[in-house]
Amino acid sequence: MNFKMIGRFLAQIISVEAVFLIPALCISLGFREWNAVQAFLLTIIIMTAVAGVLWLLCRKAGKLFGATEGMVCVGLSWGILSLLGCLPFWLTGEIPGFIDALFEMVSGFTTTGASILTDVECLSKGLLYWRSFSHWVGGMGVLVFLLAIAPSQGKGFTMHLLRAESPGPDVGKLVPKIRNTAAILYIIYIVMTALCMVFLLCGGMNVLDALCTAFGTAGTGGFGIKNDSMASYSPYIQTVVSVFMFLFGVNFSCYYLLLLKNIRGVFKDEELRLYIGIAVITAALIACNIRPMYGSWGETVRHATFQVSSIMTTTGFATTDFDLWPMFSKGLLLMLMVVGASAGSTGGGLKVARVLLLFKSLRRNIHRLLHPKKVQVVRNNGKAVDETVVDNVNAYLSAYVIILILSFLVLCLDGQSVATNLSAVLACFNNIGPGLDAVGPTCNFALFSPFSKLILIADMLAGRLEIFPMLILLSRSVWRRRT
Repeated sequence: MNFKMIGRFLAQIISVEAVFLIPALCISLGFREWNAVQAFLLTIIIMTAVAGVLWLLCRKAGKLFGATEGMVCVGLSWGILSLLGCLPFWLTGEIPGFIDALFEMVSGFTTTGASILTDVECLSKGLLYWRSFSHWVGGMGVLVFLLAIAPSQGKGFTMHLLRAESPGPDVGKLVPKIRNTAAILYIIYIVMTALCMVFLLCGGMNVLDALCTAFGTAGTGGFGIKNDSMASYSPYIQTVVSVFMFLFGVNFSCYYLLLLKNIRGVFKDEELRLYIGIAVITAALIACNIRPMYGSWGETVRHATFQVSSIMTTTGFATTDFDLWPMFSKGLLLMLMVVGASAGSTGGGLKVARVLLLFKSLRRNIHRLLHPKKVQVVRNNGKAVDETVVDNVNAYLSAYVIILILSFLVLCLDGQSVATNLSAVLACFNNIGPGLDAVGPTCNFALFSPFSKLILIADMLAGRLEIFPMLILLSRSVWRRRT
């Protein structure tokens, strides 16, 4: 294990986070929120000191950087970023408990949107911005951002980090150089975020509200800046957010193909077609199911499509209390929580690509039973899928189910209802935000004990990092290795 390389990389990541705090500091200065100003300044000083110590201790690092180092780097980075990033909430006293502050920050960085706050609108403007910005930087990944601007630091450095942080069963390159791939992804991300903000401004939002909402939409995070999430906004703004949530749930490689004018390649993408199909069918079924609850078909379709887009992309915004919907509609939403968005998007969940491969693998195994001597491969978009990818998908599903069951059992110790506990685990593990019953869209996660909150924090990190980096951090054999 190349510990010095990992330490030097962590120093860079912490330095980037300190820079990201500066706009929040400026906003607090502009609104004369002196308590928040002091908290941001102290946090920046702490981050700078920690980064400086790590850099001095690890400046002479070797060049060897393998897949294990990549996984460890990613897991440690997200943990440290959350621990340091939650300090402004805790130091200001606006979130008094450290575990609660950590829960809120992890929920932000992992784009979950689950909150322990009972009154979001009481937060200072600087903290409100930092809370929403954590969604944006966590959506594409702060490590991907660093790869886009920093030179390579060792053999295999960029590819191993990108594979460890990027969501999906398989990570490829848009262009030969990984650094250029990361830059392209972030350029697309920034442009789409800017477009979303422009449309929100056209709907009458002020600049800060539009910026925070665009961050939450682009990162598919779902931290609302109003206590009722998106319910009090106009149908125009709700529609804009609904459309952009759906767009950010698409694999970003499709947008790159559009830039190359390869429209045929986009429409041939099996994952995209399944993603659109699931969204359209479930929205139609829910609209028919909830029609008696609303005054017109227009209002019904707007709420149905918004919630399908929000839950499937794991954003978590809400325009209505869907916990009051019929059981069939809530069941469909629970299914969407598991399926999630596309691989290579800012959304969470199991991912549509994995669901597609799981069904194809199941079909292949059934055919093998019928024709044991016939050689059969799993194909995606007309190309044979490497058996390693199929094995990884099966392993991911196994780990997913085991963690889900264990987390659910631990939460049951708190004495909440089955619907509350199960939906809370699904909402956190799949990085969605609101669940059902006591953690529904009009409620929050403050009811859980500190230990249960720590379990949910671990679930949020495991869900965002695709489980394996977090499991590797718990492996003793990894830490015993020496370079």
